[in-house]
Amino acid sequence: MIDVINLEKHFGDNKVLNGIDVTINKGDIVVVIGPSGSGKSTFLRCLNCMEDPTGGQIIFNGVDIADLKVDINVHRRHMGMVFQHFNLFNNKTVLQNIMLAPVHLNCKDLKKAKRKNARTKFANLFRSSGNKKPLQEITETKASIIENARTQAMELLSRIGLEDKADVYPSTLSGGQKQRVAIVRSLAMNPDVILFDEPTSALDPEMVGEVLDLMKALAKDGMTMIIVTHEMGFAREVANRVLFIDEGQILESAPPDEFFAHPKNPRLKDFLSKVL
Repeated sequence: MIDVINLEKHFGDNKVLNGIDVTINKGDIVVVIGPSGSGKSTFLRCLNCMEDPTGGQIIFNGVDIADLKVDINVHRRHMGMVFQHFNLFNNKTVLQNIMLAPVHLNCKDLKKAKRKNARTKFANLFRSSGNKKPLQEITETKASIIENARTQAMELLSRIGLEDKADVYPSTLSGGQKQRVAIVRSLAMNPDVILFDEPTSALDPEMVGEVLDLMKALAKDGMTMIIVTHEMGFAREVANRVLFIDEGQILESAPPDEFFAHPKNPRLKDFLSKVL
């Protein structure tokens, strides 16, 4: 699904990523660990081009999204992102937060289809009867888009047990509830992959479990996930591969049992001795 080839990211003279190579297959749960400042979050932000890579390629579903000529917004629809600090819109209800992207993007597609049909109709006036081009079939209306998004949002909220919070504002939620809403907001776009940037680090310890439980459920459902986290127990239990990044490079990549029990890289051995 994702091929990262010699990915680099520099901020001036500071080389944050220095030649990252990794392949993510459909259904993979890849956990990324490493010390603070090692480039983990920058790696995630480069994957969906929130940061423009300095060099290298990111092949996502066959397209190099690191190419500046590519319309990255088309591909971001298929790559969800969950942030450390939730990034919910505080002036919108929980339901509105989840509906926002599907409604906006599907209405945008609807307008585009209508404009295309209008141009085709006009051009057909000047074509002979045998050369007229067919119109694009439009099956949705703005009202149906909104209603479908509302139905899906309520189903997602029911899945995480927060359907009773649909009409409240994020400021009234606990940290764990906010993060679960942020996760299902990503799911509302039916992404191919979800990127998690330290999703539990801003939570009180007692709220971490409810977020990790949701992520475990997603893993069982086959969702492809790339997760930057400090939760080593979660990495052992859920990941099928763990990456260790330090100084902008992947120093070790292995299945969790091998990664934690038999680390090969000296820097990884030192890191694990301090966090386990």
